[in-house]
Amino acid sequence: MDKITIAIDGYSSTGKSTLAKQLAKHLGYIYVDTGAMYRAITLFAMQNGYISAEYFDKETLVNSLSSIKLSFEFNSELGYAEMYLNNVNVEKEIRTIEVSNFVSKVAEVSQVRAKLVEQQKEMGKEKAIVMDGRDIGTVVFPDAELKIFMTASAETRAQRRFDELEAKGDNVTYEEVLKNVQERDYIDSHRADSPLVIADDAIEIDNSYLTREEQFAVVLELVEDVLTSLNK
Repeated sequence: MDKITIAIDGYSSTGKSTLAKQLAKHLGYIYVDTGAMYRAITLFAMQNGYISAEYFDKETLVNSLSSIKLSFEFNSELGYAEMYLNNVNVEKEIRTIEVSNFVSKVAEVSQVRAKLVEQQKEMGKEKAIVMDGRDIGTVVFPDAELKIFMTASAETRAQRRFDELEAKGDNVTYEEVLKNVQERDYIDSHRADSPLVIADDAIEIDNSYLTREEQFAVVLELVEDVLTSLNK
């Protein structure tokens, strides 16, 4: 059977990672969460005092990129790979609202994007990969056989994210999460380098009213259609 590249882009909190994990597990493909990579660099910047609500020392962060090692290590108990920053598991730390508040600003930095896109392209050389992010179908894998763009209303996404954070015990309000979602949408869509846009050949899916199971069924049918067309 042909191996394909599946690129999943979209706004924050649209369930891209959940869908990508489901697909990768079902197909036996590699899954790469590019958002985790940007979050890990953001965490590094926070830990080293390069970014806060008052300032962002981009130059020092850029000069420190060579000292940042990112890797994914598979956790057999969870069934997916976790993010490691300089050999330390940071999967929990990178999912906080604090990191969410800064990640879009870090992702705007061209040198950061160049470093990560290079790594992401290398990961996908052999195909059989599902990668999600903001610029996968437009920059990382413009020739991907299947491109999907996920969207949902800001209010729906904020509620999902709020429920997720609350379940983890984080002390946040819905209003705070909604503000974060809206700010990230704006920054991601308006940055100069690789803004969040829908690729011309991407299939847009609004999952505001879809369950995870319904969404997976829709996308799996798209995957099967692509594989069938390649094997004709």
